[in-house]
Amino acid sequence: MKAQNFDLQAYFSRIGFQCDASADFATLKRMMRCQLFSVPFENLDVQQGKVVSLVPEEIYRKIVERQRGGYCYEVNGLFAMALDALGFSYQFVAARPMTYPVRRPKTHMAIVAAIGGEQWLCDLGFGSYGIREPVNLNWIDREIRQDCDTFKLTLSLEGDYLLQSFIDGASKNLYEFNLSPQEWVDFEPANYMNSTHPDSIFVQWLMVVLQNPSGKEVLFGDRFQSVSEGKTKGWTLKHEEIPAILQQHFSLRY
Repeated sequence: MKAQNFDLQAYFSRIGFQCDASADFATLKRMMRCQLFSVPFENLDVQQGKVVSLVPEEIYRKIVERQRGGYCYEVNGLFAMALDALGFSYQFVAARPMTYPVRRPKTHMAIVAAIGGEQWLCDLGFGSYGIREPVNLNWIDREIRQDCDTFKLTLSLEGDYLLQSFIDGASKNLYEFNLSPQEWVDFEPANYMNSTHPDSIFVQWLMVVLQNPSGKEVLFGDRFQSVSEGKTKGWTLKHEEIPAILQQHFSLRY
């Protein structure tokens, strides 16, 4: 994933990454957490009736230069640009979201990075339920603790991985995927659907999520929630209060 205007040092400045970087696991993990804690998952463009651009140069300008966020193709796309600049080996995977009451197509995009013969799931774009650091694809049927969140990865006989999270003591299916490699262009139809279809959750609702070391802050529609150390505080906003919340908690202008 390359962009002609990509500047690794400017990207590091945007996400607050201040360590030495190389194509190793320590960098992968630290870079993923830094981006999650600084770049919000958000769908402001979709809410304003725009089709999200998948042009790499435009993604870079939006997130790094204009200090915005984005949804899965944008935030994972930007992360892939950094992986490419550092010499990581990786592939895109198409994932089927499992958080809906009905079966959905594979509209979610994630990344699998390879380091020393091991494969690591990286995903910075699954909103409030997403993983917080890389997950080893060999960690099958075990609890994976990440800060205050717990996840689990299973593998079917057909080679399909299922990512789950544990919420309020119960497991919740997040998404399934396999290792069939995807090209960037393969996500164009799903992106258009997510940006424009009236049944798309991104068209129906304003969604903004920013992770932090102790939890996350979430704006869904007119409901704001702050999650810290597993405890949640939330309240309903008046329409005129939303711009201030976006600015104060997510550094975004609406």
